[in-house]
Amino acid sequence: MSAGGAQPLPSARPVAVLCAAEVLSMTGFATWPALLPELEKTWRLSGTESGAIGGAYFAGYMLAVSWLSGLTDRVDARRVYFLSCILAALGTLGFALFAGGVSGAILFQALAGAGLAGTYMPGLKAMTDRVGGPRQPRYIAFYTATFGIGASLSYALTGAVAARQGWQAAVLVAAAGPILAGFLALHGLAPVVPHGGGHRASIFSQFRVLREPATLGYVAGYAVHCWELFGLRSWIVALLAYSVSIGAGGEPLAAANAAALVNLVGIPASILGNEVAGRVGRRRFILAVMTASGLLAWVIGFSLASPWLLLALLFLYNVAIMADSAALTAGLVAAADPTRRGGALAVYSLFGFGAGFFGPFVFGAVLDFAGGTGAPGAWLAACGSLGLGCLLAPAVVRLARRGP
Repeated sequence: MSAGGAQPLPSARPVAVLCAAEVLSMTGFATWPALLPELEKTWRLSGTESGAIGGAYFAGYMLAVSWLSGLTDRVDARRVYFLSCILAALGTLGFALFAGGVSGAILFQALAGAGLAGTYMPGLKAMTDRVGGPRQPRYIAFYTATFGIGASLSYALTGAVAARQGWQAAVLVAAAGPILAGFLALHGLAPVVPHGGGHRASIFSQFRVLREPATLGYVAGYAVHCWELFGLRSWIVALLAYSVSIGAGGEPLAAANAAALVNLVGIPASILGNEVAGRVGRRRFILAVMTASGLLAWVIGFSLASPWLLLALLFLYNVAIMADSAALTAGLVAAADPTRRGGALAVYSLFGFGAGFFGPFVFGAVLDFAGGTGAPGAWLAACGSLGLGCLLAPAVVRLARRGP
């Protein structure tokens, strides 16, 4: 189709194929957070243990992403995508069949997360290898927004099946999505020679992108973004369940369905945020929304006694979190050398999803340290921990400007 140095074909077909595949590949993404209130009781888990299981998914991603994403500079990304979908399915199946406590759950969550490492950013690489031109940033926004669709589908699917057939059946059903996604990407995309086909660099050479101030800024921004985003996604169902248990006014929606809807509002926020960032200035916009989301993390913690108010604020909070998502990724793609774009995306994901591991874990650890799951003050402190990075980001940027 397109040779290494040739201009990618200006077709929207790869965008449609990869967006659909990304949604299907993520059916197992939210199985743990959606089942957390049930399995926390069944397995008698502490907050730290629950956070470790939730974070293991992102730890698996972090361990695999440098190799899998960097490989797409030399190998057609659709092949990496297919094999990674199979890995994600195996991890999800293993969780359903063999995980009976902390150690097994961590192992299979990590395998499933490693599968995501070979689909999310390699899928973006597959798209940018095939689609270029002035519409590329918009297509990137569409693609990154499908992450939210996939997460929402995973919450809703897991909650619906678990309510009728039990948690193991829900996880088994979720394992089918990555298999379908893999075959869709493999057969729905025409072959292409990646831009870096003749470039063979070590994994460690990928970190050279951190020497460039522009790419370093996007990597750091994505890290604090993921800390907050994945911390919320890992604990949102438990947060809603706790609010219903102590609040007045009843349950607005089943917790898993509410989490699915909260995630859906992030999709237009991500797409529109990228458009606004292109008009008002990317850095200014990103820092503004980070400040807003960091503050809202604490507001959420003060609103737990009212389930309806909490749900409304979670919608607003997720909009603020997601508003800079596509803007960060599009900025990184634009700043990276096309011949090393896979490596740049690998480092970007490594720091982002590495923070995605620590966000859920720190939330659970703070919850335990501050008094446990029965203490309102503990939930306030844990919610506040989500927004710390975003609140610090503007101050860090100001200090960097004063430096040499």
